[in-house]
Amino acid sequence: QVQLVESGGGLVQAGGSLRLSCAASGRTFSNYAMGWFRQAPGKEREFVAGISRGGGYKYYADSVKGRLTISRENAKNTVCLQMNSLKPEETAVYYCAARSTYGDFRVYTMDYWGEGTLVTVSS
Repeated sequence: QVQLVESGGGLVQAGGSLRLSCAASGRTFSNYAMGWFRQAPGKEREFVAGISRGGGYKYYADSVKGRLTISRENAKNTVCLQMNSLKPEETAVYYCAARSTYGDFRVYTMDYWGEGTLVTVSS
Protein backbone atom coordinates (compact mmCIF):
# COMPACT_ATOMS: atom_id res chain seq x y z
CA GLN A 1 0.00 0.00 0.00
CA VAL A 2 1.18 3.51 -0.85
CA GLN A 3 -0.22 6.62 0.75
CA LEU A 4 -0.06 9.86 -1.23
CA VAL A 5 -0.74 13.33 0.13
CA GLU A 6 -0.83 16.37 -2.14
CA SER A 7 -0.22 19.95 -1.08
CA GLY A 8 0.39 23.36 -2.60
CA GLY A 9 -2.92 24.10 -4.23
CA GLY A 10 -4.65 27.43 -3.90
CA LEU A 11 -5.90 30.50 -5.69
CA VAL A 12 -3.73 32.15 -8.30
CA GLN A 13 -4.32 34.74 -11.01
CA ALA A 14 -4.07 33.85 -14.66
CA GLY A 15 -0.45 33.86 -15.73
CA GLY A 16 0.72 33.04 -12.24
CA SER A 17 2.57 30.05 -10.84
CA LEU A 18 2.04 27.34 -8.27
CA ARG A 19 4.14 24.42 -7.11
CA LEU A 20 2.35 21.24 -6.10
CA SER A 21 3.98 18.59 -3.97
CA CYS A 22 3.08 14.98 -3.27
CA ALA A 23 4.50 13.11 -0.29
CA ALA A 24 4.52 9.32 -0.50
CA SER A 25 4.76 6.75 2.27
CA GLY A 26 4.29 3.05 2.78
CA ARG A 27 6.40 1.35 0.12
CA THR A 28 9.68 1.93 -1.70
CA PHE A 29 9.00 5.14 -3.58
CA SER A 30 11.53 4.46 -6.31
CA ASN A 31 9.58 1.36 -7.36
CA TYR A 32 6.77 3.54 -8.68
CA ALA A 33 6.32 5.71 -11.69
CA MET A 34 4.46 8.83 -10.63
CA GLY A 35 1.90 10.96 -12.35
CA TRP A 36 -0.17 14.07 -11.94
CA PHE A 37 -3.75 14.17 -13.16
CA ARG A 38 -6.48 16.77 -12.86
CA GLN A 39 -10.24 16.87 -12.87
CA ALA A 40 -12.19 20.02 -13.62
CA PRO A 41 -15.81 20.42 -12.54
CA GLY A 42 -18.07 18.35 -14.74
CA LYS A 43 -15.19 16.81 -16.66
CA GLU A 44 -13.31 13.54 -16.64
CA ARG A 45 -10.01 13.12 -14.90
CA GLU A 46 -7.13 13.70 -17.31
CA PHE A 47 -3.41 13.09 -17.46
CA VAL A 48 -1.15 16.10 -16.90
CA ALA A 49 2.40 14.84 -16.39
CA GLY A 50 4.29 11.66 -15.56
CA ILE A 51 7.78 10.67 -14.50
CA SER A 52 9.63 7.38 -14.53
CA ARG A 53 10.95 5.60 -11.44
CA GLY A 54 14.40 7.10 -11.64
CA GLY A 55 13.25 10.46 -12.96
CA GLY A 56 15.03 10.14 -16.27
CA TYR A 57 11.92 10.10 -18.40
CA LYS A 58 9.18 12.73 -18.24
CA TYR A 59 5.89 12.88 -20.08
CA TYR A 60 3.43 15.72 -20.53
CA ALA A 61 0.00 16.36 -21.95
CA ASP A 62 0.28 18.52 -25.05
CA SER A 63 -1.69 21.30 -23.40
CA VAL A 64 0.90 21.80 -20.63
CA LYS A 65 4.21 21.31 -22.45
CA GLY A 66 6.59 24.17 -21.82
CA ARG A 67 4.63 25.49 -18.83
CA LEU A 68 4.47 22.62 -16.33
CA THR A 69 7.43 20.63 -15.07
CA ILE A 70 7.35 17.38 -13.12
CA SER A 71 10.21 16.33 -10.87
CA ARG A 72 10.90 13.83 -8.12
CA GLU A 73 13.31 13.29 -5.25
CA ASN A 74 13.42 9.61 -4.37
CA ALA A 75 15.48 10.27 -1.26
CA LYS A 76 12.65 12.44 0.07
CA ASN A 77 9.75 10.36 -1.32
CA THR A 78 8.30 13.37 -3.09
CA VAL A 79 7.13 14.31 -6.54
CA CYS A 80 6.42 17.90 -7.53
CA LEU A 81 4.65 19.75 -10.29
CA GLN A 82 5.82 23.27 -11.06
CA MET A 83 3.06 25.11 -12.88
CA ASN A 84 3.77 28.38 -14.69
CA SER A 85 1.63 30.64 -16.89
CA LEU A 86 -1.55 29.12 -15.51
CA LYS A 87 -4.82 29.56 -17.35
CA PRO A 88 -8.36 29.84 -15.94
CA GLU A 89 -9.37 26.64 -17.74
CA GLU A 90 -6.78 24.78 -15.67
CA THR A 91 -8.87 25.23 -12.57
CA ALA A 92 -9.25 21.69 -11.22
CA VAL A 93 -8.49 19.28 -8.46
CA TYR A 94 -4.98 17.97 -9.05
CA TYR A 95 -4.20 14.40 -8.08
CA CYS A 96 -0.94 12.59 -7.51
CA ALA A 97 -0.87 8.93 -8.51
CA ALA A 98 1.55 6.01 -8.41
CA ARG A 99 1.97 3.08 -10.76
CA SER A 100 3.94 -0.07 -10.04
CA THR A 101 3.78 -1.62 -13.50
CA TYR A 102 5.15 -0.48 -16.82
CA GLY A 103 2.77 1.22 -19.22
CA ASP A 104 1.09 4.46 -20.11
CA PHE A 105 -0.03 7.12 -17.69
CA ARG A 106 -3.78 6.63 -17.80
CA VAL A 107 -6.36 6.84 -15.07
CA TYR A 108 -6.96 3.08 -15.20
CA THR A 109 -3.27 2.13 -15.10
CA MET A 110 -2.48 3.93 -11.85
CA ASP A 111 -2.52 1.87 -8.66
CA TYR A 112 -2.70 4.49 -5.91
CA TRP A 113 -4.18 7.96 -5.68
CA GLY A 114 -4.04 10.89 -3.33
CA GLU A 115 -7.11 12.84 -2.36
CA GLY A 116 -6.21 15.82 -4.46
CA THR A 117 -5.49 19.49 -4.02
CA LEU A 118 -7.63 22.26 -5.51
CA VAL A 119 -6.08 24.75 -7.90
CA THR A 120 -8.19 27.77 -8.82
CA VAL A 121 -6.98 30.12 -11.54
CA SER A 122 -8.84 33.41 -11.66
CA SER A 123 -9.15 35.49 -14.83
